[in-house]
Amino acid sequence: MNTAFLKLFDWRLSFAVLFLTAAGILSLASTAPSLIYKQAAALIIGLFFVFFFIKFDWRPLINYRGVIFGLYILVILFLILTYFWAPTIRGVKGWLTVGGFQFQVSELAKLVLIIVYARFFSRKHVGMARLSNLGTSFVYFAIPAGLVALQPDFGSALILFCLWLGFLLMSGVPWKYLVVGLVIFSVLGIIFWNNILENYQKERILGFFFPNSDPLGVNYNVIQAKIAIGSAGFFGKGFGQGTQVQLGFLPEAQTDFIFAAFTEEMGLLFGFLLIMVFGFLILRIIKIGFNADNNFNRFICLGAVILFIVQFVFNVGSNLGLTPVIGVTFPFLSYGGSSLLTNFILAGIIQSISSRH
Repeated sequence: MNTAFLKLFDWRLSFAVLFLTAAGILSLASTAPSLIYKQAAALIIGLFFVFFFIKFDWRPLINYRGVIFGLYILVILFLILTYFWAPTIRGVKGWLTVGGFQFQVSELAKLVLIIVYARFFSRKHVGMARLSNLGTSFVYFAIPAGLVALQPDFGSALILFCLWLGFLLMSGVPWKYLVVGLVIFSVLGIIFWNNILENYQKERILGFFFPNSDPLGVNYNVIQAKIAIGSAGFFGKGFGQGTQVQLGFLPEAQTDFIFAAFTEEMGLLFGFLLIMVFGFLILRIIKIGFNADNNFNRFICLGAVILFIVQFVFNVGSNLGLTPVIGVTFPFLSYGGSSLLTNFILAGIIQSISSRH
């Protein structure tokens, strides 16, 4: 029985996930040992969900519209609750606290939106050129994204937008609609800039376009991250020996800039290895999606690929000064129980899809 159960695992997918997670915990052991216990707790709970999804055939639930949209409504209610009960953490009211456990609701919103879109696009992708379908798909994204943006967490809101856009592109929506949408979002962007964005958020965006301005202010983090990576050498400075990290020059070394922190101590060799393993993870999910036996499962894999790639691009890109700093995690690597747990749930769903092919 145990042997049969182990055969259900896609071990290549598991290797990539566990490698990235172990690298993140190793980096935490150097930069913030006190956080390891919280990350380990999220890892254990995440592994439970992986085993659960492999053993439990959840696919019949997709035939019940009320189950999936019940999850969607539940997330919306949780997002609304953040305005009344969520503490303010780093200027964002995005975490609900139950006992001593905190969970960032926007991470759950990303997962649920992928499931909602998987069901919607698996049934409507042939007729996505219809304005009614486009409008419905937009509403599914806009409600949670708007609530997240008001927290304010524009990084997570941007991720939700990228999920919507990615599903549209892969469903073959005519380009003329995308051009019209781009114009609409450009107008909305101007409105957000003038009326909603905080000054520090505007400074981050301007800092991206003017990387040499304000080196002790808005561009300080990115400059320190580039120094950490640039001074790492091929084999790094050694565990616990990174000057930028250990001397406190590199802020958010466990989350936004964990790639820079890891590379400084472990070297460019292991930095490239992280990127290669992440690329292998994406390719593996794509292959599982191609081999899936129905469109719903294929769109689940598509949503996971979009989510992981977008977060990776913005996280590593901000470390290299290629993208603005929007406060998103490196999947499975960055510290954050909510992010890690959500990613493991998604990995468990993909394992389930692979095991039942």
